[in-house]
Amino acid sequence: MSVLVLGLGNSLMSDDAFGVRVVEELQRRYVFPPDVKIIDGGTLGFDLLPFVEEADRLLIVDALQMQAEPGEVFRLAGDEVPRAFASKLSVHQMGVQDLLAVAELQGYCPRELVVWGVQWASIEMNIGLTPAVAPALERVVNEVVGELKEWGIEAQDAA
Repeated sequence: MSVLVLGLGNSLMSDDAFGVRVVEELQRRYVFPPDVKIIDGGTLGFDLLPFVEEADRLLIVDALQMQAEPGEVFRLAGDEVPRAFASKLSVHQMGVQDLLAVAELQGYCPRELVVWGVQWASIEMNIGLTPAVAPALERVVNEVVGELKEWGIEAQDAA
């Protein structure tokens, strides 16, 4: 079983960096089995296709536009994911829906697809998460580790 944890976002645009920051924390704190890839997908778009095509399970972390209070955490799964990325992400983000559609057209579709995200407060040019979103970082790191555990994947402390 191949698992891909993909953090998305632009590190130069405040809360848009949320997915990237979560992945950085996962890489810093934990060691995962060889069949688990933890990738900073940044804004790579279709360059991520080979990684997505290899994944039996795909977990995406990103800042979302869910018309909610900044800092609110969301978990989306299965069919909820393409709809959310089609209509609720900001326009500057990569086309996750297109990436998933191309992978599926080529015969590669993750058996399981989950998104952990946070409602952003700002996606203006600025380094660092806003005070409204920063507290969600720890929660989502823990939620991702918990999700992986449910998939039978144990994260080992990097100590």
